[in-house]
Amino acid sequence: MAKRRQFGDFPPQYTHPDTSKIVLVPVAYDGTSTYVKGADKGPEAILRASPNLEFYDIQTDSEVYTQGIYTDSPVAGFKKPEPMIEAVRKRVAGHIHNGKFVVVLGGEHSVSIGAIAAQAEANKNLSVLQLDAHSDLRDEYEGSRYNHACVMARVKEICPIVQVGIRSMDICEKKNMDRGRVFFAHDICDGQSRDWIDRCVGLLTENVYITIDLDVFDPSILPATGTPEPGGMGWYDVLALMKAVFRSRNVVGFDVVELCPRKEHWGSDFLAAKLVYSLLTYKFCQA
Repeated sequence: MAKRRQFGDFPPQYTHPDTSKIVLVPVAYDGTSTYVKGADKGPEAILRASPNLEFYDIQTDSEVYTQGIYTDSPVAGFKKPEPMIEAVRKRVAGHIHNGKFVVVLGGEHSVSIGAIAAQAEANKNLSVLQLDAHSDLRDEYEGSRYNHACVMARVKEICPIVQVGIRSMDICEKKNMDRGRVFFAHDICDGQSRDWIDRCVGLLTENVYITIDLDVFDPSILPATGTPEPGGMGWYDVLALMKAVFRSRNVVGFDVVELCPRKEHWGSDFLAAKLVYSLLTYKFCQA
């Protein structure tokens, strides 16, 4: 049997499930995506790229892996979204019960529903910050209420949401959207001041879960996603927001989803791995 892949190449004392503060849960699922398939290979690609990171963070003068990062076995083998979502909920809930900070690696965006449900059960006054090219507010798509295009419609039934980077939606989603809680890409990527970050953070509750669909990034820096959209956010735009959120709110968990790996775009895998490590640094090492 092949050895299960871990995030990074850390010494064993920093990857033990009992002593690690951080648990990564890969979810290899791509059952409802509607354009380019392959997001189920995303978690493996992130893990495969991760040993090539430098694990010292310059800005915080820290090495977050010393908090312990354990990579759980993948949630996999599901054809329908509903049983997958429940399996993710149970897996994440178990790790929360054991006092772990849980990160979910997708997989298509529907994997986030189970993780958010588990976090909402464990944390009062929770809101969700979504970074995404798409609003994902359809109530139903292609016969399913749990399609990846319906994720935030389901999350809104659990807790309040704030949406960032949106630049693609269907007209039917307008009725489900609270425009006062949406920061469209064309408004925040125009080179003006970062006042929008303060306004965004101000809409979040005390406890926050972050869901990042990688197509929030402009495809010029991350082309390997199933539904790329032009006009996306840059690396430092996203990090500026993340720093502000982690500094002023209690981030209880996050996910990174919708990497659709392509051999010719291996840089996308590295970016996703770097993003995961950067957010963990902001959680545990940011002053």
